[in-house]
Parts: sequence; C-alpha cells; structure tokens
Amino acid sequence: MPAGHTRHPDGTPPVEARSLRALWFEEGDGVAIVANDEPIAVLPGWSDMSRGMPGYSRDVVGQTPFSWSLDDALEGLGPRIAHAEGFWQWRGDARAWAAFQQALLGHLLARLGPGARYWDVGARRQPLVGVSERRPGPGRPYTVLSSAGMSCQRMPVIEQTGENPAASGRIELAIATTMPSADAARIFLWLAQYPWREVTWLGSGQCVRWCRDAATFPLGGGNEAVLLLHEPGALLGPEVPDLSGFSVSGEPVRWLWIIPVSERERLLAAERGPASLINRLAAQRRSWVVG
Repeated sequence: MPAGHTRHPDGTPPVEARSLRALWFEEGDGVAIVANDEPIAVLPGWSDMSRGMPGYSRDVVGQTPFSWSLDDALEGLGPRIAHAEGFWQWRGDARAWAAFQQALLGHLLARLGPGARYWDVGARRQPLVGVSERRPGPGRPYTVLSSAGMSCQRMPVIEQTGENPAASGRIELAIATTMPSADAARIFLWLAQYPWREVTWLGSGQCVRWCRDAATFPLGGGNEAVLLLHEPGALLGPEVPDLSGFSVSGEPVRWLWIIPVSERERLLAAERGPASLINRLAAQRRSWVVG
C-alpha cells in the first residue's frame, strides 16, 4: 500500500482477535469486519478486484487498487451496516420467526382461505422456509402451495441488476396444482433457498434449470426447468388469485408462480427472452395450473 494512501504509514498495534466479528449484510452477499463494534473493513456484494472495485478499509486514504477509503463511503455503507446489525438481532429473537410466520399465514388465509398441511423445507438453514397448502374450494378447483419465509430476507445481488431492491428484493413462490400436494411440494426443497445458496436472485420471467437428472424433476411431464411468473394470466387457466398486499420491513412481497417447462423451452427463453416463451406456451394453450 503506498504510504500516501494509508492513515498510519508507521503501522498500528495488532487487532485483538477477540474483538473481531463478521457482520453479514441481510442479503448474504456482503460482509463488514467489525472490531469493538467499529467497522474496519467492508466487502459489499459488488466488490470485484478484476473490475477495479475492491472493498473498503478504515485505514485507507482515497482509492487504491487494493482498497478504497471506508470513511468516504460510510454515508452509504453506514446505514447498510446498521440495518444488518438490526436484522440479525431480529432473526436471533426466538419470537421473530413465529411472528413473521403468523403474519404471512394470516395473509394467505385472507387471500386463499384456510390452510391444511404445512411442510418445513428449510433444513434448519437461513432463511427458515415452510410450505403452506391451500386445498381446492368454491371457485378454485386446484390446490395452491405457497412458500412461507423467503420474503423475510432480501435476496442477494438484487441491487446489481438494475432492479429496485426495495420493490423486487422480497419474494415468495407459489404453485397451483392438481397433483398430489406432497409430490408438488418437493419443488420447494430445491427452490426455497435457491437465491441464498447460489448467491443470486429470482424474478418474473426467469427460467431455472433443475439441478439433477430430468427423471427426478418433481413436477414430471418430461420437464426439467421452471418458469417463474408474477402474473401468469397470459396462460390458459382460471383467474389467478391476488396475493398482493403483504410487506416486510416496509417493502412489498411479490409472489412468483412456478410453471414447469422443458429444457428446450428454457433455452428458447434464454435466446429470445421470456416473452417469446410465454407466447409459445399461450399458443400451445398451456395452463398455469400444473396437472
């Protein structure tokens, strides 16, 4: 480090190891290193040495290829660090999950009617996620399965996509199906923690390829990918339930409906865009209800 770019050219005493801790951002794609409750370094999700965007250090002056000044960036990073501190304190409260779960299930009750079975698909990893079953009823000849828990944590890298994190960063997944619920619910074992496992985000129009052999794809039909749609009404089928109106930390939650597609259809979407795939499915009179 050039001497002119460090606040302490002659060095400082070693940092006490016991005073150090890693404070992850809510999204899980960035981290602050804190010593005695003071941030001394930050690696945001957009840090990338190969693009000349290193992390930030308390002891750096200005910008260098190795690090940028943390003091110069605290106006933006300070609130992120404070938010992360509050988020993990909330998640560490034994009552937090129960309160969130009750609020979300209450929202689904108002939109879809009484719940039936409930499965834990989180495998004790964060974020905790379950699947709520809403069986057929008057005017709805299909079951709705909805994730419950994804939206309590904002998805990674959403702010690097050009999307508005506050509007697109929190989602739940849903599937309308006439399949046996226990079979269809297996799709959530793969997708419910996908954003944090793969350090990515999920949005309307995205296609995600099944991670194993096609024969094991939970939704069958020779498919091996899913198309996610916020508004699947362009496809054949009954009126889509309105699940809007739920928010977390003042940010709206979007439900993405799961539509199984073939690998060929996934490649079409990758090559020509999701609108081309949606138009093809509509022309084939494909339903958004999975049978």
